[in-house]
Amino acid sequence: MKTLPVTACSGSSLGLLFRQVRDAMWARMEHELADAGHELTFSQYISLKMLSSGPAGVTDLARFAELNPGAMTRLLDKLEARGIVARTADPADRRGINIHLTPAGQAMWLDVNQCGQRVLDRAMQGMDAAQRELLTRMLEQVRDNLSFSDT
Repeated sequence: MKTLPVTACSGSSLGLLFRQVRDAMWARMEHELADAGHELTFSQYISLKMLSSGPAGVTDLARFAELNPGAMTRLLDKLEARGIVARTADPADRRGINIHLTPAGQAMWLDVNQCGQRVLDRAMQGMDAAQRELLTRMLEQVRDNLSFSDT
């Protein structure tokens, strides 16, 4: 595969650089998951990541994974068919459904999480702890500066 030379990023191409970094992270994560024997898309990985903290509703999962609710339902159908997640009634809302990792899903998450750590380590390669923290803070500031929550 031929790679293009990296050029300095001007203000007008900052958005493109963000997109390229995001796409590269997603592609590297899917590659890492496949190498580890996990047939998961990046969206499925993100969903498992959220569920590793506890049960969640479909709407919250869709928002977290940046999918529409219909796409999230299809994603969950696939994970449920594989025995990775299960749906249960929400005791606080009789119309609500909670999604949670099954024991098999929890075991998978332990390995999948290591894949994510390897991708992060690769992305931050050559940066010391202070540079990693600075990059994270700066990206959070850019995100927050562009947020509509304060307008």
